[in-house]
Amino acid sequence: MKVALINHGCAKNLVDAELMLGALDKKGIQITLDENDADIVVVNTCSFIHDAEKESVNSILRMIDQGKKVIVSGCLSQKYNGELKSAIPELSGMIGATNIKDVVKIVEKIAHGAKYDNIVETDPHYIYPEDIPRQQITVGASSYLKIGEGCNYQCGYCIIPKLRGKYVSRAIENIVKEAHELVNKGVREIILIAQDTSSYGIDLYGKQALPQLLEELNKIADLSWIRIMYAYPTQMTDELINAIANLDKVVKYVDIPLQHSHPRVLKSMLRPVMDYEKLVAKIRRKIPGVSVRTSLIVGYPGETEDEFQHLYNFVKNVKFDRMGVFEYSREKGTYSYSLKPAIPARIKKDRREKLMELQQKISLENNEKYIDRTIKCIVEGYTDDGLVILRSEHDAPEIDGLVYADTQNQVVPGDIENVKITKVDEYDLYGKIV
Repeated sequence: MKVALINHGCAKNLVDAELMLGALDKKGIQITLDENDADIVVVNTCSFIHDAEKESVNSILRMIDQGKKVIVSGCLSQKYNGELKSAIPELSGMIGATNIKDVVKIVEKIAHGAKYDNIVETDPHYIYPEDIPRQQITVGASSYLKIGEGCNYQCGYCIIPKLRGKYVSRAIENIVKEAHELVNKGVREIILIAQDTSSYGIDLYGKQALPQLLEELNKIADLSWIRIMYAYPTQMTDELINAIANLDKVVKYVDIPLQHSHPRVLKSMLRPVMDYEKLVAKIRRKIPGVSVRTSLIVGYPGETEDEFQHLYNFVKNVKFDRMGVFEYSREKGTYSYSLKPAIPARIKKDRREKLMELQQKISLENNEKYIDRTIKCIVEGYTDDGLVILRSEHDAPEIDGLVYADTQNQVVPGDIENVKITKVDEYDLYGKIV
């Protein structure tokens, strides 16, 4: 009996997938990277927006068509526990978003002839399985490190708290231990992730403990960079800002999804209503050379043309270093699901395109500041024609830009190199290793 796993969704889902593979491996169950060679396929699904659900369902149906026994794990099984089996009766099993360890139980039952099994908690509560070593799908210069799971916020558009439960932090010593293990495997950049990294430790230590965690990770000898993703605006405390500014291994990069700028829209989104321009200015003042990334939502129910214009002007004034824009996706079970009026699809698309066009110009202007400067970059690999692919500290893997450089010397992934930038475009930098 061989088991394969197909993973969909965010970096947090990727870690869960690696933990499931770790649990199967620990039990001695044979894992294959080739789903065609597998008897059982676990499809770890995403349910963040409708398109992600569609992609997950396509994988499930494709595997069933190939005659595989399919177990669905992750957000889709948690969200549609009752409905999914009715819609796809050929399913062999379902595991909830917080039932990572149960993958072993369900695989063994199906291997021994069970037609179907379901392990989905109605009240999800995520506990990180500290006794399971991650079986990494990708091992490179960078690795994600999950510091917590679940969320205590109730943003109007987001289903995650219902699928993942309340925020649960891992202990500092467990995170540091895993970081050491990753570094021993050759990882040089650790990317801290959670639904909200900045709330780390509140449930466990009674206060925000991310600054303390950063201090501990900063002591790891062969670790080069520490990156923080997904910070919440009200948790960008002075202590956290100072930790990012003062700890040498913590990259000067702040990822703070703000979602909108207009007070009425923010209130309707159940998000903090505050002066975000002032917050970004403070971050930039206190962390010299920082790169600020945000993500925004356009077309939230009731968003007027004036409110969109407010957002447009906000982006124009703040000049984010990195920015993503999403069209609002109506999700069943969220506060915003029944809000009116809905914004037509073509208006949502138009608003997104306007913001992205503006950001393209801002991004090019920002990148032009790098010309003739020498910056530290981490090596990712090589292009087919021999250019070195790198990333600056101001760019997160897979979502931000890259640096392409000439070199006379041999370099290996994970090396930190000095690159003199000679030209730029809207998203990428070009230069030579010096």
